Amino acid sequence: QVQLVESGGGTVQAGGSLRLSCVASGNTFSINVMRWYRQAPGHERELVATITSTGTTNYADSVKGRFTISGDTAKNTVFLQMNSLKPEDSGLYSCKAEDRIFHHWGHGTQVTVSS
Repeated sequence: QVQLVESGGGTVQAGGSLRLSCVASGNTFSINVMRWYRQAPGHERELVATITSTGTTNYADSVKGRFTISGDTAKNTVFLQMNSLKPEDSGLYSCKAEDRIFHHWGHGTQVTVSS
């Protein structure tokens, strides 16, 4: 099993920055992909960013150039640096860890961007 705990959310004005963290524990050796998702009230969950065990990254078009996903293997932590935040970036941000068989989710951290 893998346990995930997100942190770093909060309220920020438009144009500001936040850095989210997702700390993994348990059978972390089996993880090969980590993803950040977000969900705003009344909207479907959206994939924001992905990082693989080889360091390959991918981003939703809506966040390209503003968000950066990175990982610290030694600390079993994945980060999401969010710059130039917009009100439409608001939502519950959750990380997901994938191994060959299972997908593991954290409980999320709330991000609110005020205009």
